[in-house]
Amino acid sequence: MARRRVESVSGSLIELADWPPQGLSETEAEVDGERLSLVLLREGGVLKAWLNVCPHAGRRLDWAPGRFLVDKGRLVCAAHGASFELEHGECVAGPCKGASLVPVRVAVAGAG
Repeated sequence: MARRRVESVSGSLIELADWPPQGLSETEAEVDGERLSLVLLREGGVLKAWLNVCPHAGRRLDWAPGRFLVDKGRLVCAAHGASFELEHGECVAGPCKGASLVPVRVAVAGAG
């Protein structure tokens, strides 16, 4: 599968009130015409998103839909144990060290 950098979620807005005030969640959105799973990180009024795909083997990061392993503030891939810092999504430990999660720009409805 060819890797691509995703710049935005096409035609999708996320209602910030729909997500817990802190922590990781999962949702699906249309990206380049394809329905894909996203990891969402909310920290108060800030929402970040990445494709829910580990760069090591292309598997989902969650151990069950929307359920993520977090250790010492890092997202841990349930399949192979790769650890990702949550500032930029970079893998800092495990089989894909140095690779990064694919970021997805999200528009928050009612922001600003």
